[in-house]
Amino acid sequence: MIEMELLGVQVELPSNSPLLLLREADGLGRVLPVVIDTPEAHAIHRGIEGIRLARPLTHDLIVNLLDELEATVISVQVTELRERTFFAEIELEVAGQKQTISARPSDAIAIAVRTETAIYASEEVLAEAGQMIEGHDAEGDDGDPDELLDEFKQFLDDVNPDDF
Repeated sequence: MIEMELLGVQVELPSNSPLLLLREADGLGRVLPVVIDTPEAHAIHRGIEGIRLARPLTHDLIVNLLDELEATVISVQVTELRERTFFAEIELEVAGQKQTISARPSDAIAIAVRTETAIYASEEVLAEAGQMIEGHDAEGDDGDPDELLDEFKQFLDDVNPDDF
């Protein structure tokens, strides 16, 4: 598994599809774009910004339940890409035992941002769906995240669905 960092969530035009962007944390420059649904995009954004509503929404409720049950989220892993659908797992520790729960990447990451949990992707997923950002320095000079997002937007403008 390769550690990833969450670049953010953005809406791509003209399709208005929310896109989750993960980047390799070790500086190799691959970005993993994952198309997600709008409610999960909002949930991830609220988690990143630390926005708490008067009543907990689903991902906040899950985190509250985990806390009450004294369960710890160990990691979130994007494990597989099958027929253009990403799969993820949430690894938990409950009563001293590890448990793995299957999840959509968007839900798993919405929980990860709320629990400050590390996010990983399998090498197979990155090899199949990861995209290099042109001009990225292989020695780890990550550059400005806004510039990376701009470069990735340009890439998305030039790519067609068959490329995936």
